[in-house]
Amino acid sequence: MSSASTGTSAGTDGRFSVPDDRPGGPNDRRAAAKWRDARVVEVAHPSADAVVLRLAVPERVQHHPGQHYVVRLRAPDGYTASRSYSVASAPSDDLVELFVERIEDGEVSGYLADVVEPDDDLEVRGPIGRWFVWNGRTPAVAIGGGSGVAPLRAMLRHAQDLGHPELLRLAVTARTRVLLPYADELAAAGARIALTREPGPDHGRLDAAAVAALVDPDATVYLCGSARFTGAMETLLVDAGQPAGTIRVERFGPTA
Repeated sequence: MSSASTGTSAGTDGRFSVPDDRPGGPNDRRAAAKWRDARVVEVAHPSADAVVLRLAVPERVQHHPGQHYVVRLRAPDGYTASRSYSVASAPSDDLVELFVERIEDGEVSGYLADVVEPDDDLEVRGPIGRWFVWNGRTPAVAIGGGSGVAPLRAMLRHAQDLGHPELLRLAVTARTRVLLPYADELAAAGARIALTREPGPDHGRLDAAAVAALVDPDATVYLCGSARFTGAMETLLVDAGQPAGTIRVERFGPTA
């Protein structure tokens, strides 16, 4: 997830009732709230405007798919800037993987995409969030747009680790395949892929018909992307018969 969350998002955790199967007892939440210096182990650039960071987090609290970390940058004069990024790796992964999309004039995303190198240290806090999480044991439909695919990839890896990939149905969209995070992995898992600006077998949109095919009143729907994207998808889902109470939305966008 790129930049700070808004709306029904990781950044508004605490507004919602929390069922018993949600992550994080009091000890975990206190530990996750501490700032730590994470070491950058791997840096990859899947596209010109994105970076994948794999971090070794000391005294790490195991995350749940859908949770996020806050990354804080500190200038020599003491100025700080922080942004939230969803975890893209499975809980079983030894490292924490973050997918970061460079935002125009984004002081944090630009630094992470252009400056950070292996063996650098980053201040992080997390994992955070109890609303937008999936335990991997119940049916789920996950829909993501652009970098909103990141937490869905964590869900996919978790389902595979548990041996129940059939519980998770995926639908993702981006302008082109190169701009779709984890495109090959998602395709191999049978995700419905819609590329809006690239001709070929995956060309198309997540329109009313495509969304209607995903409706499952017995499943929880996890919807992640920009405010415009999630708003449109949520309307299509409800119109197609998905109960509104089963839809969990995480919106993101640039921070002013």
